Amino acid sequence: MELETTVMELIINAGESKSRAMSALACAKQGQWEEVDELLAQSTEAAKRAHKVQTELIGMDEGEGKILVNLIMVHAQDHIMTSMLARELIEEIIDIHRTLQA
Repeated sequence: MELETTVMELIINAGESKSRAMSALACAKQGQWEEVDELLAQSTEAAKRAHKVQTELIGMDEGEGKILVNLIMVHAQDHIMTSMLARELIEEIIDIHRTLQA
């Protein structure tokens, strides 16, 4: 059960990171820059929490296949990777919005 809880924590934090970044983009479209900066900071913090959990899982495995890879684990890895990519692209799009609105 502990492993499932850990994997769910990864999924939740990765999802929060992506969601906050998407909200930041919506605010950028409206020129709400204080909200954008706060949401991006929240997104980054959630991403750090997700990465910490991912690092813990890697440490538990010790590169020896000690952790059974199942569908939920693959799903969690998918969440963190898409969240990271989305956040990076959203930050670039927000920079474009800042430039165009300046």
